[in-house]
Amino acid sequence: MFNDIEAVLFDLDGTLIDSAPDLGAAADKMRTDRGLVSLPLADYRPMAGAGARGMIGVAFGLAPDHADYGALKEEFFTNYEACMTERTCAFEGVAELIAQIDSAGLKWGVVTNKSERFTLPLTRQMALFSTARTIVSGDTTPHSKPHPAPLLEAARQLGLGPDRCVYVGDDERDIVAGRAAGMPTVAAAYGYLGAMADMQGWKADATIVSPGALLNLLRMA
Repeated sequence: MFNDIEAVLFDLDGTLIDSAPDLGAAADKMRTDRGLVSLPLADYRPMAGAGARGMIGVAFGLAPDHADYGALKEEFFTNYEACMTERTCAFEGVAELIAQIDSAGLKWGVVTNKSERFTLPLTRQMALFSTARTIVSGDTTPHSKPHPAPLLEAARQLGLGPDRCVYVGDDERDIVAGRAAGMPTVAAAYGYLGAMADMQGWKADATIVSPGALLNLLRMA
C-alpha cells in the first residue's frame, strides 16, 4: 500500500506542529481580560485540533450556536494572530522526518483546515516549511476536511494521482478525507487526541506513535 508513494501530505496542527500553547494562550487571554481565572494549557491541549470552536468551548463552555460565539471567535482570531508563532514549534522528530523525505526525493506538503489568514503567515515564518511543495488551507477550496476536495487539490498542485500520495493526520476527519480522496492514510497517535480517541475506528491504513515511525512505513529507515 505504501509502495510507489511519491508524496507525503500532512495535517498541520497536532501532526507537524504543536500550536496548542499559542492557541491556548489566545483563548486564555480572553478569560483574563474579563477577570476570569487563567486555565492551564492541559485544559486546552486536547481541543487544540478543533481551533476556535475547541478553544472557546474550553474557555467559556460555549458552542457555535450561542449568540455570542461570532464575536468571541473574531476576538480569539485577533489574539491568535498576534501570538501564533511565539510558542509554536515542530513536534520532536518532525524536522528530521522532513529532511529524510527531502533527501529521498519525495514531494511533501500540508493540507489543513486552518484558514489562509493563519496558515500562510505561520508557514512562511517557520523554516520547517521552506521545502513544502504545496500548502492547502481550509478555505483554499469550497470545502474543508472531512471533504476530500482539499486533498485532491494538493495532489493536483503536485501533479500526482491521489493514490501516489499518503496523508498523515491526528484527527478522524483527516482519515475520512484521505480515504475519500483515494489516498493511503496514516493516523498520528502522538497528536492532540492521542489516547482520547478510538483510532481503530477511524480505519486508517496505519497508525504511528512518533513522526519518525512514518519512515518505516515508507521503507526509508
